[in-house]
Amino acid sequence: MLAFAGNSLLCRMALGSGAIDAASFTAIRFCSGALALLLLAAASGTRITARGSWRSAVVLFVYAFPCAFAYARLTTGTGALVLFGTTQITMIAAGLRAGERPSRVDWLGLAVALAGLLWLVMPGLSTSPSPGGVALMFVAGIAWGAYSLQGRGSTAPVTDVTSTFLRLSPLTLGVVAAAWSSTHVSARGATLAALSGAVTTGGGYVIWYYALRHLTAMRASVLQLSVPALAALGGVLVLDEPVTVRLLTAATLILGGVAVPILKPRARAV
Repeated sequence: MLAFAGNSLLCRMALGSGAIDAASFTAIRFCSGALALLLLAAASGTRITARGSWRSAVVLFVYAFPCAFAYARLTTGTGALVLFGTTQITMIAAGLRAGERPSRVDWLGLAVALAGLLWLVMPGLSTSPSPGGVALMFVAGIAWGAYSLQGRGSTAPVTDVTSTFLRLSPLTLGVVAAAWSSTHVSARGATLAALSGAVTTGGGYVIWYYALRHLTAMRASVLQLSVPALAALGGVLVLDEPVTVRLLTAATLILGGVAVPILKPRARAV
């Protein structure tokens, strides 16, 4: 969870300051992540085979670019709140689709969480975050929830994540090539992107895949509830971002509402 919060902070540090454009940040992030994982595999004697999947690569693609473009418009805490709030709703919805029978408490929790998200993005108030940034982060949250659910079936995390990154890297470079005229990369921006890729993305995703083998989908969701708080704290301490009443209220509603159906006794299957 510290790695995921670190990703949010590094994204905001690079993109919020204009040190790099979102497309270049994403390309450097995943290419450096792939390189770091290849070095890790070589050092540990792990053989990288054609595992992973194009499906996982596409899901990560759908997550990565909206997330990066959103962080050019949102603060660290707000971005992480929308990202992981949407992730929790996605994973809960997957559980419902798998046959879990929702109770009134389940629906109440989801309603409270959605109310928090609506309050956060309600137009007409000076503290309302960018609607475009929020919409992009919604898309990223759905994709990240899907990627997390796919990871529960991984039996070789290093190989699976590395193979997926190797598939994803050319796609990210293709986006940079298509948007070449609007790209800009400073030394600071490239360094932050590479650090995000090699440490908090590459390393973080492998650790997450190892953990997912021993977690239910609901338990995995519970763990991720800590990320927005950690990211917001990092934004306040490192970037001097403000803590607003709106953010605190929305965080309470979203995290509290999502925790209700997750922490209650497991529902019976249909």
